[in-house]
Amino acid sequence: MGGLCTIRLFLVTYAYERGCLYHESKKTVNESKDCWWRIDLPKEGVVIKMSSLANGLLGVALALAMPAAAQEASKVSPLSIEKQGSFFVGGRGVHSDTLSTLPNFAPSGTVTVDQMYVRYQIPVNSARRPLTLIHGCCLTGKTWETTPDGRMGWDEYFLRKGYPTYVIDQAARGRSAGNVSAINSVRTGKAAPDQLPVVFEASHEAAWAIFRFGPEYPKVFPGMQFPLEAQEEFWKQMVPDWSNSLPTPNPTVQALSELAQRLDGTVLISHSQSGIYPFQTAAISTKGIAGIVSIEPGGCPAANGDLQPYTKMPILVLFGDYVDQSTRWAPRLKSCREFVAAATKSGGKVELVVLPDVGIHGSSHMLMQDRNSLEVADWLLNWLDRHVARK
Repeated sequence: MGGLCTIRLFLVTYAYERGCLYHESKKTVNESKDCWWRIDLPKEGVVIKMSSLANGLLGVALALAMPAAAQEASKVSPLSIEKQGSFFVGGRGVHSDTLSTLPNFAPSGTVTVDQMYVRYQIPVNSARRPLTLIHGCCLTGKTWETTPDGRMGWDEYFLRKGYPTYVIDQAARGRSAGNVSAINSVRTGKAAPDQLPVVFEASHEAAWAIFRFGPEYPKVFPGMQFPLEAQEEFWKQMVPDWSNSLPTPNPTVQALSELAQRLDGTVLISHSQSGIYPFQTAAISTKGIAGIVSIEPGGCPAANGDLQPYTKMPILVLFGDYVDQSTRWAPRLKSCREFVAAATKSGGKVELVVLPDVGIHGSSHMLMQDRNSLEVADWLLNWLDRHVARK
């Protein structure tokens, strides 16, 4: 059924672009050669009426199962970049005698931990500050890439708009390896069971409410923009989260500070769990931080803490829709408002925006993957143009 709906949507879009839509109230249709079929739009919904040739096209389309997003992608111009690659930041060597319990691998030796993986792409002749994209809980850098329903992600979109993009995997997540020594120490009896590292995963049902697809699984907020028809693809993005077993602050924070200084001026764009990381990074050093965009942060700095680091760069705290309907997110928005007010009073250029207040509605917690994600991206890029100086 989902595939048929996708094909219907594609045909409706095709008809609209060529003036082939037929509505009861207008009784007209473009009779040009492009309209060898038509689509009726009665009051009760869409009815597709096609010639035998169109039926053949529908059969081919169903066989190929090409999503509408693929049709959209085919219209995008080729992408030219100056450079791309990847590297690691941070990391330290640690010795362990419980690296393995397998007979073919030695249990003792040195491994590297706490490193942060970075993938980058740089557009041709860019004069803009690089953007560092930092994912949140239970996810990886995939957050910023192609959306679950196949549309362009923010990493490519920002690149096409002239911004170098640096997408990271947090320490002990994705391509940033963790440390299994504590697990094997318990397995071999060298440590008590209560010494096992704390690792968790978010279920589909729990994530549904956390990501504000609806108030609870499987209810949906009216007008919510996340592409739920592609939710199975989204769930594949989720991974085990080791953050509660890592030092405080998270090793990612120190790595971000090193990366910012290496890039000599980057905007740190964080999301959810990592929302606090750019602030913690600025508390270490403001060097190399051209700006902070904290999207739906799990927490903001305390309003009664040391706010001086946050007066050194422009800061945006951004929230989507339905926040006031979430017992998890409403208190976080309130505390972030308090931080923004205090930081502004201390001389900072700090702003908090809730998207419905600027005319953008339906954004879930995963607003970079919503159907209106590029509308949000354009709004954000406009904010960056106004607040962050070019190189």
